[in-house]
Amino acid sequence: MTQAAETFPLTPRQRFLAGLVLAMSNFMVVLDLTIANVSVPHIAGNLGISPDQGTWIITSYAVAEAICVPLTGWLAQRFGAVRVFTYGMAGFGLFSMLCGMSMTLGMLVACRIGQGLCGGPLMPMSQTLLMRIFPPETRGRVMGVWAMTTLAGPAVGPIVGGYISDNWSWHWIFFINLPIAVVCVFSALVLLRPVETERHKLPIDFIGLGLLVFWIGCMQIMLDIGRDHDWFADPMIVMLAVLAVIGFSAFVIWELTEEHPIVNLRVFRHVGFTSGVITLSLCFGAYFAGIVIIPQWLQMSMGYTAQAAGYVTSFTAMTAIFAAPLAGRAIGKVDVRVMISGAVVWMGFVTLWRANWTSTADFWTLSLPQVVQGFAMPFFMIPLTTLTLGSVRPEETASAAGLQNFLRTLAVAISTSLVLTGWGNGQRVARNEMVSSLDPGVGSRLAGSGFTPAQTPQVLADLVEQQAAVISMNHVFFTAALILFLAGALVWFAPRPTGRVDTSATH
Repeated sequence: MTQAAETFPLTPRQRFLAGLVLAMSNFMVVLDLTIANVSVPHIAGNLGISPDQGTWIITSYAVAEAICVPLTGWLAQRFGAVRVFTYGMAGFGLFSMLCGMSMTLGMLVACRIGQGLCGGPLMPMSQTLLMRIFPPETRGRVMGVWAMTTLAGPAVGPIVGGYISDNWSWHWIFFINLPIAVVCVFSALVLLRPVETERHKLPIDFIGLGLLVFWIGCMQIMLDIGRDHDWFADPMIVMLAVLAVIGFSAFVIWELTEEHPIVNLRVFRHVGFTSGVITLSLCFGAYFAGIVIIPQWLQMSMGYTAQAAGYVTSFTAMTAIFAAPLAGRAIGKVDVRVMISGAVVWMGFVTLWRANWTSTADFWTLSLPQVVQGFAMPFFMIPLTTLTLGSVRPEETASAAGLQNFLRTLAVAISTSLVLTGWGNGQRVARNEMVSSLDPGVGSRLAGSGFTPAQTPQVLADLVEQQAAVISMNHVFFTAALILFLAGALVWFAPRPTGRVDTSATH
């Protein structure tokens, strides 16, 4: 590819403004992955739904984004990178407005799906356009800034979402996207036209796309409603599971035999890529367990406001921002497998640290593990991209990058459903065990502490519920830690990457 920075020279001022717009767009999309997490209890209460149903707001966005990401390369070649970015941003802004206007769960989930479909191409497109705008000697610094926005989004999201939910209305967590979307669309039309890519009429694999949507949809619906339908005791859940397996099998067979597949599964023949993306998926799934559970536990069991819960969960990304430049400098000097494995094991020990939380923990007891974990995040994320993309052929880089983003996003959606199911089931088991072992005289002791006979049952129920929630959460963290330790070992199946990775093709 001829680099656009050389073919379509922009003035330094134009490059700076265009880079700012692209970084801002990436920040907004990443922000939307976490801004709704701390607001789920507010949204659930306002719409009259359970917190479990409220998590569909998170998973619907993640699944829609996962479906769209593999299409990014084809869309950019068919319609042009700038055009895809502009229309994607316009659609993201429109669906953000509709999310804010939603008055029912069905409308909100449908609009979140629209957000995910439009937002999916924005992250890889912003990265690609930055590589086209800036000359080779400045791309390292520019991509460092871009990576900072990727890390800053999860930090700011819980704080902004918590503040808005506590002081305004949850609707505004979506409305705040509108002015940013308008600025980005207008700026793209003015600044980015000179760096538009060539368009080629490419065939689209409609059957592969249909199978992709089908099996992911069946699997995600099964995961989302399974905990409310007693899982495989319900024939509908069994049917969804069977359809998901059949759809996935058909998808794999079709994509491996199609001349122009929508997802190039052939890149899995590279051991380095396969071990890298498996490590990435396991790590993001385990990492997201805390992002999903902690805000809900703090608000429902610990009496935290949404804003305070946001502060606790944001510390990880805050410290990751400071550690990112160190990780960038270490690339090329240290074996990336050492960096990845060490960072993932570090995250595993921090997760074990969380597995000892109690209902009497104070703010800094809860926040300190988040702070410590943040230092490991860049040493896991940045080198893993080098490992996976450095393990495939140069012409396969775009497909590998799209598939990597697809699996990462899908892992987040699956993790959300599984973690909340495990947490809910664990609470029921812990509650039943505690109730069966309660001392019959505990009611009398509570009465001696000033509680009336009418208050005693409710006080006992609240105490049992609070303890059951933290016990179950600790079990989830213990499981997540084991998964992280496994991921830290899997990365060593990859051979050490050689040569520089051409990230300019990472759609």
